[in-house]
Amino acid sequence: MEKQEMNIEEAFDALENLVEKMESGEASLEETFLMYQKGMELLKECSNKIDMVEKKMMLLNENGELHEF
Repeated sequence: MEKQEMNIEEAFDALENLVEKMESGEASLEETFLMYQKGMELLKECSNKIDMVEKKMMLLNENGELHEF
């Protein structure tokens, strides 16, 4: 089964949920570490998505046409 890619809003929601779980103090140290790892992966994914959008925005010409980068 193929992994479905999250959009940026879904990734930020997932990050927010992880932070809430970690702040609750109810997770074990091992669970907290795994949540931290997942959070770092989500942050990297968000950063990559934002970079792609920024590149596309910079390539719009005066007519609003997108050019390949």
